[in-house]
Amino acid sequence: MYRIAPSILSADMARLGEEVQNVIVAGADWIHFDVMDYHYVPNLTFGPVVCSALKPYLKNIPIDVHLMVEPVDLLIKDFANAGANIISFHPEASRHIDRSLSLIREHNILSGLALNPATPLCMVEHVLDKLDMILIMSVNPGFGGQKFIPAMREKIRQCKTLCDKYADKSGRQIMIEVDGGVCDSNIADLIDDGANIFVAGSAVFGKDDYHMAINSLKQHFPRG
Repeated sequence: MYRIAPSILSADMARLGEEVQNVIVAGADWIHFDVMDYHYVPNLTFGPVVCSALKPYLKNIPIDVHLMVEPVDLLIKDFANAGANIISFHPEASRHIDRSLSLIREHNILSGLALNPATPLCMVEHVLDKLDMILIMSVNPGFGGQKFIPAMREKIRQCKTLCDKYADKSGRQIMIEVDGGVCDSNIADLIDDGANIFVAGSAVFGKDDYHMAINSLKQHFPRG
């Protein structure tokens, strides 16, 4: 499964509903919410009310919520009730990672952990049974439009190895999402490294033609 998840952080906020509809028509698979609290990261973005307001525009397109907030548990509940389909959070932002993941799954939605560039992969090793997705941050969180950090390619490869070993034992595959600096010139390499979900901000919303931008990314997806 390979998916493009345009991040509304890069959309025109004055026309957010229209922007979301346009990227869906253009071929977006998921819609990505970068939720920032001006505490865990130095920026302030969207709350659950925005998620709930946009839900009718999305039809059957999953809402992928990335919580860059601290603490996380209350907002997990709020975004789950607002219509989120996937919620990821940063392990540094939760006192009890296993409990926070369990809270997500109690709402019958997919759960993920987001790892900053300097956060070691070992943070996920003992909660793999509660993970549907691992989000590899390929930029430092807080702002859109940053350049991809090349060292994250090795981290993605290591994550893929870890997930494959877990899949061999459990029969369950964990998705690997990459967020930050994904573009037409590096997505093929990221696929080779093992990622299959790609957050795209300026690579989609920064273009005049959303359909062409998404197709340009998807042309690198493996066939069959």
